[in-house]
Amino acid sequence: MKAERLLAELNRIRQDVPKDPKDLEWFTVHHVFCFVSYNMAAFQKYLDEAVKPEDEPEA
Repeated sequence: MKAERLLAELNRIRQDVPKDPKDLEWFTVHHVFCFVSYNMAAFQKYLDEAVKPEDEPEA
């Protein structure tokens, strides 16, 4: 599974939440998105180890 696919989905979710830095939902999704996007190599390594091809969700 490619990390970019999950990052794109996380960004879609982030765009659906009204931007409000005081709202815990927006704050959480935004900062998780930023952290993962800055650490793509580590996230890809995690996915390579944790997700088997047969466990991947359908597109």
